[in-house]
Amino acid sequence: MIVRMEKASNQAGYVVWLNHYKVHFSSQIKAEAFVTQLQARLQAPHPLPAHGNQAIHPSR
Repeated sequence: MIVRMEKASNQAGYVVWLNHYKVHFSSQIKAEAFVTQLQARLQAPHPLPAHGNQAIHPSR
């Protein structure tokens, strides 16, 4: 996923782009906080599903 932040061109605030989807924020601080949290979640380890919605547990 491509995540980028920029100053809104035709209105006050900032825009965070998630690929082609944009989210508007009233301040740079709020936009940066969103990007920081989103990137942390994207980079977090994610277990692969086994059957159904169960995660694979290597210790089993």
